[in-house]
Amino acid sequence: MSELARLGRLASVLREQGLDRLLVSAPVNVRYLCGYTGSNGMLLVDAEEQAEHRFFTDFRYVTQSAEQVPEEIEREIAQGDLLEAAARALGEGGAADVQTLGFDDASLTVKQHARLRKLLAKNWELVPCSGIVERLREVKDEQEVERIRAASVLADQALSEVLEAGLLGRTEREVAIELELRMRRLGAQAPSFPSIVASGEHGALPHAEPRDVEIAAGVLVTIDWGAYLDGYCSDCTRTYATGKLPADAVEAYELVLSAQEAGLRAVRAGISGREVDEIARTIIDNAGHSEHFGHGLGHGVGMEIHEAPRLSRTAPEEPLRAGNIVTVEPGVYVPASLGVRIEDLVLVGDDGCERLTSLPKQLITLD
Repeated sequence: MSELARLGRLASVLREQGLDRLLVSAPVNVRYLCGYTGSNGMLLVDAEEQAEHRFFTDFRYVTQSAEQVPEEIEREIAQGDLLEAAARALGEGGAADVQTLGFDDASLTVKQHARLRKLLAKNWELVPCSGIVERLREVKDEQEVERIRAASVLADQALSEVLEAGLLGRTEREVAIELELRMRRLGAQAPSFPSIVASGEHGALPHAEPRDVEIAAGVLVTIDWGAYLDGYCSDCTRTYATGKLPADAVEAYELVLSAQEAGLRAVRAGISGREVDEIARTIIDNAGHSEHFGHGLGHGVGMEIHEAPRLSRTAPEEPLRAGNIVTVEPGVYVPASLGVRIEDLVLVGDDGCERLTSLPKQLITLD
């Protein structure tokens, strides 16, 4: 789907909500709607069917914006503050009737809001519209799916190559650095997030930071990583063994794998994220590890590593939709002992889900 098609969908939503314009200021939403990747830009979206959308940036991005922003969107290179430029544009029509301007109250600061109110003519009413663009972003179009698929393939390849050298004797930090370098060498712009490599008792921390500690024999090692490629993220977690494990570690691994597979079987359009979470969580709870699984089962992934929808006990009741891309990542974290997490990234469909991450999930022992 082109940026212009996305703008058309958004304009339709604005009309449904009785809005005349929407000021988009969050960089990720600006990029989603018009393709612009610079650090300073705003987009004024018109709700009319024959819309005249307007993009604002500064002198530093004259060439970049001309290359990235579709020519159907009017571009303005502002001499000063972008809010001033947007307010001037809104005043050009000289309409006397009350008009509504939506804004994202999650990204526009209180100071910016006050300034915008001061700059605008009295006939403009400011309406908070947090999440209006994010709601559109929840359902991925074909181009987005292919970009996330490509990021997942790249990330899988990177870890496979890193693991060829084994884990035993290497530090957690060394493995994490090598993994991120390998992703960049394969074409990623960056990792989706700081890579997690956590061995032994350190694995009991769901967001453990890699240490300058050598990975020992006979422990579990959790690796959580992802690639950022062409504006989109991937996310995956695998847990490996470094030799013969104690029985409780093997049991924990098999338990998490069972819960993860049950969660994957449950994912489809029409079921809520809360229901999927309960299906996987019940398996872990019934095994006596309810206190060792404290985070949600999963989350949306796209231009950002954490997006809606969520799969958790506190997720909204609304159902998943075909085109959502979410993680399914149960875990068991036993303090001062061990941690296991197994995560796949999946595309939600009407009759199930498609796994975008492909590395094997049976317990693999690496030296």
